[in-house]
Amino acid sequence: MKNNQKLTILGGISAEQFLSQYWQKKPLLIKQAIPNFAGLLSADELAGLSCESEVQSRLIRHENSEWQVEDGPFDDDDFARLPDKNWTLLVQTVNHHVPEAYDLLRQFNFIPTARLDDLMVSYAPDGGGVGAHVDSYDVFLLQGQGKRHWQWSNQQDLSLVEGAPLKLLKHFKMEEEYVLEAGDMLYLPPQYAHWGVAVGECMTYSIGFRAPSNQELAIEFLNYMQDKCELDGLYQDADLTLQVAPAEISTLMVDKVSNTLNKLVWHSENVADFLGRYLTEPKPQLYFEANKKLSLKKFAEQAAKVGLMLDLKSMALFQGAYFYLNGEILLMSKNQQALIELANSRHLAPEMVAKFDDLQALHEWYLAGYLQFND
Repeated sequence: MKNNQKLTILGGISAEQFLSQYWQKKPLLIKQAIPNFAGLLSADELAGLSCESEVQSRLIRHENSEWQVEDGPFDDDDFARLPDKNWTLLVQTVNHHVPEAYDLLRQFNFIPTARLDDLMVSYAPDGGGVGAHVDSYDVFLLQGQGKRHWQWSNQQDLSLVEGAPLKLLKHFKMEEEYVLEAGDMLYLPPQYAHWGVAVGECMTYSIGFRAPSNQELAIEFLNYMQDKCELDGLYQDADLTLQVAPAEISTLMVDKVSNTLNKLVWHSENVADFLGRYLTEPKPQLYFEANKKLSLKKFAEQAAKVGLMLDLKSMALFQGAYFYLNGEILLMSKNQQALIELANSRHLAPEMVAKFDDLQALHEWYLAGYLQFND
């Protein structure tokens, strides 16, 4: 991407201007970010996805001032009993199931892939929504078919409604509002209160960028460090003196153990390796379907003909000389250019496969379902 290149999807401002003035700072409303955006799938296709067991989905209903939430998978009977309005179907990780989703996500490459969470798509008849709430991540709300009335606020009062099945704001105070039509988009930073309501039938595409809490990062990093730290010796207390209360944990013992733990150190290389594994680790509910057995020779021949691509569910990142794929690590060595291309574009051209000097790794990833042949 050229420096200062103005982007239609950002309303004619450059990526640099967006990052400096809006990203994690304030909302941005963009008219016709994708002119006349028709969406990637129909309402029926979205409902079909929500019927699959490996797809995360929810139905949210609002009746008589009461909220109801039901988790998928769903079936035809679930949809047949729904009222004409005031409900919403939410389907997560649509990018894992719809190839065209990555063409859409590629338009947001001005944000690092390491921050990408997923593409969520919602369908709602008239009046459907999920109530006033805040998200803990950055989100671009792109309107597909129909219209949605959005209200948003930078309010500091984030107290929640007690006993509700959703994290709904108790005191939502609208500061701005707008009706988004097909192709319009609203960017919201984390912790910005917002409320969207369908105006007639509508579908909304939510491009979310994960912002893990510091607590989560700390816990996951300490788990990672379990296998990395090495402290020699045993606990010693040759200077032990008689205690009046034998069951008391002495200050001497606390100090000795504190001094030992203070010897725990880590370096930027540890943090980089942790992030590579943590950010590409598949979510618990995600699984890969292994490809049929194929010999290394036949795999190499086919890959050299048509090239390779990441499976829709795969996540690849790189840092320094290391390549991370679905929580696994590989030293790039001579294949650095090819693996960087695979991470950035999700494709590996036939000519680059032919030059790859570690086809065994590619073959193993293919068998595991991490890679597929180019269509």
